[in-house]
Amino acid sequence: MKRVRNGEFSRLEQPRSPPLDQMPEHIKKKLTEEIKQLEYELTTELPAEIKKARALGDLSENAEYHMAKQRQEFVNARLGQLKKRMAELSLVNLANIPRDKAGFGSTVVVYDATKDEEIEYRLVTSEEADVAKGLISTTSPIGRGIVGKKVGDTATIVTPNGKRQLEILKLTTIHEDTGDGAGESAAGASK
Repeated sequence: MKRVRNGEFSRLEQPRSPPLDQMPEHIKKKLTEEIKQLEYELTTELPAEIKKARALGDLSENAEYHMAKQRQEFVNARLGQLKKRMAELSLVNLANIPRDKAGFGSTVVVYDATKDEEIEYRLVTSEEADVAKGLISTTSPIGRGIVGKKVGDTATIVTPNGKRQLEILKLTTIHEDTGDGAGESAAGASK
């Protein structure tokens, strides 16, 4: 940041938030670390285990060998899933997320009529989801019900425990969280 003469920051010199057209860095880092770890296991640890198990003799009744081979298949499958997910996430253009509706990265305060309480959710990717912390995947039943809703809308969510009615009380989009909201606050209605 550079100071201008009057002590304020000019618009062009303000710190820039991360680009909104690519996957968040922490998700990319988490997936990349898991891929590295699994690739190491697949190329280094598992071949050593399989070699050691082969040395024990008869492979038809060798539990260590069969477990190592099963683990190898699992690791291969998981690597495929992670690489596919990385490719999918790299195609997401965060700039296309609406500025006035709930979407990925939005923080939403809802009134749950079933529980008679207000709950705050943040819509995140499935890799970040943690219900106990209010981080709801956009692919979960609650997340799918909230995506696309505005303040004042009601979402009917079908859960294993029955239907829930969630009224959107307050909405902060990813654009507002990163300072790219240009004054478009969608905060509003209270019960």
